[in-house]
Amino acid sequence: MLDRSESAFTVVIRSRFYRSAFLALLISGIGLSAATPQLTLFMVRDLGAPLPVAGLYYITNLAAPIAGYVVGRWSDRSHDRLLWFRICTLIGAAGWLAMASAHAVWMPFVISTVALSVAGGAMAQLFAACRDELSRHPTKVENRVIAAVRMAFTVGWIIGPVFGSWFGGVFGLRALLVATAVCVFAQLIPLGRQRVERYADLTLPPRPPSRRQIDHLMPLLIFTAVCVLTMTGDTIKFGYLPIYMAEQLHTSDAMRGAVIGIQPLLELLLLPLVARLADRFGPLRIMTVGAALGLGGNLAYATSTSVSGLFLGQALTAGLWACVGALGVSIAQQLYPEGVGTASGIFLGTIPLASAIGGAIGGLGVAAIGLPHVFFLPAALTTLAVPAFAVLAARTEPHRP
Repeated sequence: MLDRSESAFTVVIRSRFYRSAFLALLISGIGLSAATPQLTLFMVRDLGAPLPVAGLYYITNLAAPIAGYVVGRWSDRSHDRLLWFRICTLIGAAGWLAMASAHAVWMPFVISTVALSVAGGAMAQLFAACRDELSRHPTKVENRVIAAVRMAFTVGWIIGPVFGSWFGGVFGLRALLVATAVCVFAQLIPLGRQRVERYADLTLPPRPPSRRQIDHLMPLLIFTAVCVLTMTGDTIKFGYLPIYMAEQLHTSDAMRGAVIGIQPLLELLLLPLVARLADRFGPLRIMTVGAALGLGGNLAYATSTSVSGLFLGQALTAGLWACVGALGVSIAQQLYPEGVGTASGIFLGTIPLASAIGGAIGGLGVAAIGLPHVFFLPAALTTLAVPAFAVLAARTEPHRP
């Protein structure tokens, strides 16, 4: 066990694998965030899809948790954890190339369901490999190590949308999708030929019979379901908050960009703090606080009549996503330690699942109650999540002074 004075930054810098994982997530984050906001525009402009049909694209995210579970189960049976990271990465690069060459409206739906849902397992298995390394070389700052590696993906999501807007405008959206395929493939480069052996904890009881595995999975499934409740508002925010600012608050383009862009910057700053608090008080307790911040953020959106209220909502929402980003995958792995690949795949698959559910809620909610009151709907869901996280924390985490 490393000395308490050891910092997460030092642990990451000294480890070749953690440094490589950081660079891989940075490259992946830039590529994915460059293309994702442009996909609807690509389907409308290049494929001629009606806007309502293009909006249905994100329903394909429903396949992500299933793919994450299947890939995770295979990963938990493999000796080299990075094998499935590499397989998922190659499938993802091929999927984005296929997306760039699509010529019919139905093709992005099939490509996303079949290939890109599997590609999401690459990040999950990279975090599973991080858990294997932490189990093999324990440290008292493990939450901070995971947060430090995760920060790379957040930085990528700050850089990527700006790069994607410029690149797509200059070279076209098909060229942007090819560039995304290159970035997805390039995340293999930092890891080279490294291997991370799957860690086998001999203190854990033998894997139960199949009919009892669902009982062992139940805490993980409950946790991920509660996380979905907290994350549905994000899709609604990205889809409708700019419209609300433009059509009802009549803000400038620069101000809209400032409101949307402040959240990932604050999230990046909060990630180390959240991880430090989790090492001190327990990750599920901090997730409970994060859900409460998310509730406050949705209420701020729903009741704001000025930009200042939206800035407040973004600051509170940044607290929620800092908790999800820094702690979510670690909690999932701790709730199902006999299968950290499965746990990572299921948890990271719930993020696109929440996006799909949030899109459906947003579309129906805007039609029924309008803007900005549609944000009361994710606020109601997050209200359920706060006590649920608190109960999970009380049942699974020991009391810490």
